Amino acid sequence: MVMNAAQTLLQDGASNAVALECGDERMSYGALRQCVGEAAGAWKGMGLRQGDRVIIIAPDSIDWVVAYLGAIWAGGVAVGVNHRLAPTELAPILADSEASFVWCEADAALSLGQLIDRMPMSPTLVVGGARDSAWLCELRRSHAIAPALQDEEAPALWIGTSGTTGAPKAVVHAQRVALQPHSFASGVLNLSPEDRLYASSKLMFAYALGNSLFAGLRAGASVILDRQWPDPERVLTMVRQHRPSLLFCVPTLYSKMLQGGVAQQLKAQGIRHFVSAGESLPANVRKGWREATGQSIVSGYGASETLCLMLYSQDDSGRARTTPQVQVRFAPDADPTLPQRIWLHSSTVALGYWKRPQAQIDGFHDGWYCPGDMFLRHQDGELEFAGRIDDMLKINGRWVSTLWVEQALASAAGDSVVQLACVGVIAPDGLTALALLVMAAPQQQPLAAQRIKEGMAALHTYWRPRWVHWVDTLPLTATGKLQRARLSAMHEAALGTLPELLGPDAALEFG
Repeated sequence: MVMNAAQTLLQDGASNAVALECGDERMSYGALRQCVGEAAGAWKGMGLRQGDRVIIIAPDSIDWVVAYLGAIWAGGVAVGVNHRLAPTELAPILADSEASFVWCEADAALSLGQLIDRMPMSPTLVVGGARDSAWLCELRRSHAIAPALQDEEAPALWIGTSGTTGAPKAVVHAQRVALQPHSFASGVLNLSPEDRLYASSKLMFAYALGNSLFAGLRAGASVILDRQWPDPERVLTMVRQHRPSLLFCVPTLYSKMLQGGVAQQLKAQGIRHFVSAGESLPANVRKGWREATGQSIVSGYGASETLCLMLYSQDDSGRARTTPQVQVRFAPDADPTLPQRIWLHSSTVALGYWKRPQAQIDGFHDGWYCPGDMFLRHQDGELEFAGRIDDMLKINGRWVSTLWVEQALASAAGDSVVQLACVGVIAPDGLTALALLVMAAPQQQPLAAQRIKEGMAALHTYWRPRWVHWVDTLPLTATGKLQRARLSAMHEAALGTLPELLGPDAALEFG
């Protein structure tokens, strides 16, 4: 089948219905289709060839969407990149992508231009927003062109992994990614054209791009964008101003909104569903949110490699079901009583990784994707998340997931703790042990210490962390996910400064 992902995303929205909303600016589906076609003409006029990578690096905006979809419409491959990256982080992305164009806003043109000038093979810098920019001049003289139809397996876009466990990877998605990105939102949240979707995460991240922008456009609904970086107060402002009916946030932000009293203020704002993804939703956050708002959070599981949410949970069990149109399979020789990796199949599953052959072999096969996460199978077909492969440790001959320890201790600590993380380390005796890093709530460290101590006493002995480190902050990715790859180094750095709040046994195996 031949298709164009951008055309497919925009084909069903009613011409007069609002497609995009950002601040005081609105654009209808009819206008968006016209603008994207004209942007495609501009890209072609600037020399874009089929398959050329086009990096979009700017705050979320309607112009961002037009430039991004216009590149796909013209036959290019769109790549959204975090505009807050430092030059040292951005340079290898530009070089590795072998991009032909970089689209940015005027205030970033100077720094990006200097960076590009130092590259051996420099992409063309395209500046949007400025009145005299080449981009706007090209748009003024261009005409809307027909979408470039390609095989459904041809690349349409790239998206970066979050880098929670190591170096980020570039994930290559096919044109077919636009066929059913709304499977979760329509099948689980009952998405309709009357809905208004708002994701606090930014469009260069899979969570917002797939589940809000792509799902919303595919269903003919309205998608709300925000140029500003999210925090609890900003989310509240956006909800009051734009009245979304579906809200997509990450667990860290839900926790902060609970602690800051924002959750209670969202109760009467007309939101039909609150959705969480990006990492596991702590049970205490789920419970606290329901108490504060009267609504449960729908917790989803997805990845950059799937773009959209593949699994979801709506109750306190935390057990997940498959999203409509998603298939799950297991390795035929896997022990069903132990945590195991799963294989996922959907039209939004990626083609694979750019220049990462070993990761490609491990994660992709014949249209299926196998994440590095582990799940327990239950007889009713539901799945229980058990953390990543690296999170599953054998201690005293028994399997332990650091995720299980985190969930138990977070529940025991309640709101006395902002965040905690458990990591497997090698003890001086050469055996595997657990270390816990805890970020206490302001003025709550003594209470948090007592609750952590009581929570540890209630654990299985082989679940109990041998070390507890109190930290001022934990490392997060730009998406708000915990950077687990940095936890071992934090443990090593903290070994010489163990706190005394838990007493002299804090550095010893509890019990």
